[in-house]
Amino acid sequence: MSFLNNLCVHINRWLTAAAGVCLIGMITLTCGNIFLRLVWGPIPGAVELTGYFSAVLAAFSLGYTQMRKGHIAVDVLVMAFPRTMRKTMGALNDTLCLCFFLLVSWQAAERASVLKNAGELSETLQIIYYPFIYCTALGCLALCLVLFKDVLQNLIPLQEPKS
Repeated sequence: MSFLNNLCVHINRWLTAAAGVCLIGMITLTCGNIFLRLVWGPIPGAVELTGYFSAVLAAFSLGYTQMRKGHIAVDVLVMAFPRTMRKTMGALNDTLCLCFFLLVSWQAAERASVLKNAGELSETLQIIYYPFIYCTALGCLALCLVLFKDVLQNLIPLQEPKS
């Protein structure tokens, strides 16, 4: 379990750092677009690139947010249940989320492959954009790894160290 936890931490730290780079890129591009619009004209494709960067930013942040339990959860009713039932419901919820995001990751990778094979280019900048979709699939896959770890932690009780 420790290996899986360390793997989740390392992968999601790298992805979160990449998400931070995307955020810095988005901020720089948006500020540059604002200033250049006043002097010269807007940056062509700024909106398009901002959209791609925001998709990668959101996808790469999913796993880290799940590790930190930062996603919204309404647990008013669940907290009234006994601890074993809460753990069972948590494992069931994480399993359903795992299945859903595995499907999302698979379909995103499929879509990216279709776009790659078709030679599809973006509308404004005429750049390949399937790598951004592959990044989205990778972010969802990293979330799946964290969810898998969470399912195991809910089903396999951690042994308390004896003092």
